[in-house]
Amino acid sequence: MTTESAPRSYGHWTKPKTAGLLGLSAIGTAILFVGAGFSVIVTMTSNILNGIITATVFGLFLMTVAVKDKHGQSLLTRVTTQLGWMATKGQGTHIYRSGPLGRAEWGTVQLPGLAAGSRLTEWRDSYNRPFALIQIPMTSDYTVVVGTEPDGAALVDREQVDVWVAEWGMWLASLGDEPGIEAVSVTIETAPDTGTRLRREVTSRIDPNAPEFAKTLLNDLVEQYPAGSATIKAYVAITFTAAARAGGKKRTPEEMGRELASRLPGLTQSLSATGAGATHPLSAQELCEVIRVAYDPAAARLIDDANAAGDTPELYWPEVGPTAHQANWDSYRHDSAVSVTWMMSGAPRGNVPSSILARLLAPHRDVARKRVTLLYRPIDAAKAAAIVEADVSASTFNVQSTNKPTARNLTATRAAVATAQEEADGAGLVNFGLLVTATVTNQAQEADAKAAIDNLSATARLRLRIVHGSQDSAFAAALPLGLVLPKHLRIPSEVRDQL
Repeated sequence: MTTESAPRSYGHWTKPKTAGLLGLSAIGTAILFVGAGFSVIVTMTSNILNGIITATVFGLFLMTVAVKDKHGQSLLTRVTTQLGWMATKGQGTHIYRSGPLGRAEWGTVQLPGLAAGSRLTEWRDSYNRPFALIQIPMTSDYTVVVGTEPDGAALVDREQVDVWVAEWGMWLASLGDEPGIEAVSVTIETAPDTGTRLRREVTSRIDPNAPEFAKTLLNDLVEQYPAGSATIKAYVAITFTAAARAGGKKRTPEEMGRELASRLPGLTQSLSATGAGATHPLSAQELCEVIRVAYDPAAARLIDDANAAGDTPELYWPEVGPTAHQANWDSYRHDSAVSVTWMMSGAPRGNVPSSILARLLAPHRDVARKRVTLLYRPIDAAKAAAIVEADVSASTFNVQSTNKPTARNLTATRAAVATAQEEADGAGLVNFGLLVTATVTNQAQEADAKAAIDNLSATARLRLRIVHGSQDSAFAAALPLGLVLPKHLRIPSEVRDQL
């Protein structure tokens, strides 16, 4: 007699919070005390009217920090974002023109924005496989991109899916022990199939002596099948820091290439056990094709046709960017397409099954190209313990600071305690986020694409919001380039989260 166990669910993710009074953050509480103290000083040195005016000014400023929308954005953050966008438009930096008539250096078509200074080299690992190495000089980061072929969950036992999820969790936890790893991103891209690979496979296997009816039937299938099919590609970008340790000497691209050549086989082999299927590092040519097609989807058919004919297009890193782009408040126009990028402002509440993102990752008829990118930043084991204990202390203080704690505060406290217990038992700690990019080839389809992503986010129980004023940067961050966004912020992310 066999008993079937209930499906497993996953959860207990928490957003770090600081202790504060009256539901305020640490910065809000500091503003409250400074305003109260300064108002008392003004009242004592002047008169009560001036004290009331001072308290009112501090109170209004405190409201801009305390009042937040459903995405956790304060009024102060929204106002500063709008002002920053107005300054960007005033300077004209939201428009990019490259090529011989553009402003790009040497008349090239280099990548814009955060990836403008990136450099690409190619090396060979200990298995003699070529791999591309992206260097971001601004942040002293190096990125290796691994191409995967996920097996999918179709006709797979639930026990096997649970094993894959467990292996993925252990792979993420092991990143905290890997020296020099700064971040990891997983990109799942769905796009319409051009039919080139299918045509090449079928035509090469047709017997010249076969009946005409059979050959006609196969040719009709080759012409009609790609019209409704889609390709799904997955990439894992692993970003390493140039310094082997905090405060250490920064390594050169040659030193990083030699070191990663020996480490890459182990990382790809352990990744295969997570359900990623066959894994291989992308060569420089393959990575150039991926980025070129992302910025100009119209080039996909040309590149596929050239590869099918055996004439591999020679692409170079200074030529894979867009010839022109224009970043708008809530959209991004680049070459032959228009894209909109969302960011995750809230993870699913409660426990969820392993298939929670299935519909979001699947192809959609209203979105020509869809890119879902999971961003991970592993936390060193030495820092993880202090972080989880600080979360427990902050959540406990928030509960005890009021006579009637809310249900969310109680739930946050239980989740923080559970996370601290799991970390004490040896689990790893990882910061994660999510970006979703929807690309259409006709601007008239933009509204349909936005409605489609809104519906898909509801099925995934995610809270998504459009990245206002930074669509070009968000688009680049969703690509397998290894961009670590917190390193490109003028205001530290710890301070921004409190605002």
